[in-house]
Amino acid sequence: MDANLRAIIQKRIEKTIGNLRNNKMAAYYVEKAADVVPLVCELCEEGESVAVGGSMTLFECGLIDHLDSGRYRFLNRYAPKVDLEKLNRDVFSVDTFFTSSNAITENGELYNVDGFGTRIAPMIFGPQSVIVVAGYNKIVSDLDAAAKRVREIAAPANAMRLDRKVPCKIIGFCQQCRSDERICADYLVISQQKIKNRIKVILVGEELGY
Repeated sequence: MDANLRAIIQKRIEKTIGNLRNNKMAAYYVEKAADVVPLVCELCEEGESVAVGGSMTLFECGLIDHLDSGRYRFLNRYAPKVDLEKLNRDVFSVDTFFTSSNAITENGELYNVDGFGTRIAPMIFGPQSVIVVAGYNKIVSDLDAAAKRVREIAAPANAMRLDRKVPCKIIGFCQQCRSDERICADYLVISQQKIKNRIKVILVGEELGY
């Protein structure tokens, strides 16, 4: 990447980290996806009960394999023949919940859209700790830009990945459809927190996920 562009991106990352901390979330920066697991080892002790929300980012940085290594009591939503309904309820009692975010504003807000709420609900209640991993491509200027990012990037890409019968999969951007297979049902903005540092955000200096 061009050094000047990298410098601009770094400034946005630094501003975002500062405002996440202002909003009483812990915030960290790592340069590469490969650096995520070593940091997680510092933030999440072996033997903890852990679970994840659906996320391509967690796969891309090797976190799913790490959690499934036997070091933790992993409620693995990707395991064969898993009872997802039971797992989604058990997630609320785990020690640490891992997920990504659809967008993170420079004002230090997390913006997420979900189909059933099973990813966003544990972010705000239940698990003792929440670790959010996101590439710098998820950083946006404000909540309007966050909503736009979901409509034009995250939702269509995930609809395609999940092979849903929805217009955005074909057209490439949200149509506010009424399809039974719509993946955008619940909208969540996380801003200043009541429990300081319960939510921990790891920003990565690479593009990850949708």
